[in-house]
Amino acid sequence: MKILILGATGRTGKLILKESLKQGYEINCLVREPNKVKENSKSINIFKGSPEKISELKNAIKGCDGIISALNISRISDFPWSKLRTPPTFLSEVMKNVISLAGKENIERIVVCSAWGVAETEKEIPFWFNWFIKNSNIGVAYKDHERQEIQLKKSNLKWTIVRPSGLINSNKVQEIIESYGNEPKPKITISRKSVAEFMVNALSNERLIGRTPVISA
Repeated sequence: MKILILGATGRTGKLILKESLKQGYEINCLVREPNKVKENSKSINIFKGSPEKISELKNAIKGCDGIISALNISRISDFPWSKLRTPPTFLSEVMKNVISLAGKENIERIVVCSAWGVAETEKEIPFWFNWFIKNSNIGVAYKDHERQEIQLKKSNLKWTIVRPSGLINSNKVQEIIESYGNEPKPKITISRKSVAEFMVNALSNERLIGRTPVISA
């Protein structure tokens, strides 16, 4: 099975790429800077470009059977009030292109990384985290995650929207808690590695089609 990974050079995307290779997928990556793809494998096909440009996305998506997206609105640093590196509607613009091309390329399955606190889960997150979202540039990403979620839910794709809690950099093996409607109550954090494994596993898990699990550990 061949899949397209979007965001393969990001902190979570790198781990998704590694896990996808481990599970035996053939992979297309669309990246602005191919030299940032550190995995060396004959199973990886690297395409230079941006998914915002539909012609460049079209080249990368051709021949794929599924899509995993770890894209996000990025800032120039982790400081919550730092300037944006990507446009504020980057995610929803890309998703519009993805949905359009997926239909033409007979692609049905897509797994997308969103965030706990998006849409109806806003009421579930701690008040201090909600304050940061509403009063800093972190909120720009949450708004656009919600826009892309709406697009996916209106599409004909077999989608899974994964909403991780706070991401941490850890290689620890974790037992993932999968929550719906705040049941069971999510924990505050989850490792990027656990998110990557969950998302790649979700691709072949029919139980997760049309669902929006919050995951934590």
